[in-house]
Amino acid sequence: MIDGLWLFAPNRETQGGSSWLLAGDAAEGHPELLVDCPALTEANLAFLQAREPGWIVLTSREGHGRVRRLQEATGWRVVVQEQEAYLLPGLQQLETFAHAHALAAGLELLWTPGPTPGSCVVAVRRPGIDGLFCGRLLLAVGPGALAPLRTARTFHGPRLQRSVAALLSWLPSGSPAWIATGGGLGALRGSQLVQNGAQMLKSLAETRVSSIS
Repeated sequence: MIDGLWLFAPNRETQGGSSWLLAGDAAEGHPELLVDCPALTEANLAFLQAREPGWIVLTSREGHGRVRRLQEATGWRVVVQEQEAYLLPGLQQLETFAHAHALAAGLELLWTPGPTPGSCVVAVRRPGIDGLFCGRLLLAVGPGALAPLRTARTFHGPRLQRSVAALLSWLPSGSPAWIATGGGLGALRGSQLVQNGAQMLKSLAETRVSSIS
């Protein structure tokens, strides 16, 4: 794990998905970043309330959880791809985007449909940080390994594969150094970050989507 990066325990309200928090730096224009909604526990609320309000990026409808309650308690802003904004009617401080979006300096979002219609990923490029939060576009399948898996909940298999290819062309050459997934982290059996992200994405873009029950 890198400094300033936290992983929350899997959230039963998001089908066991995992949320990540990357610390910000107000002096450098880097906001706090929460990727998907963690469980609404007293410990998690206290931890987030003690920090400067930042952005909650919802990488798919599978990661919404109890984000309305979380936002009311913390004042953090929420961003979601426009196709899934209808799931959050009346939510305060909600921002939407269509295809690609620069949320802040060194913080960019890309629409990657497949897992759900409005799935997205988050690329972070700051001094000393070159990472990708892939939500459930890529799931852990073994130690240090991720793959675009078609599950019973997958919205569209072919779009899933096309999104992986689009992601590779969107990212700068050699990026990312690491990838953080939101699903199936137990399969990693060790380090929660998958290293050599750019090389892995290149291999995945050339591989057919696998299916699991």
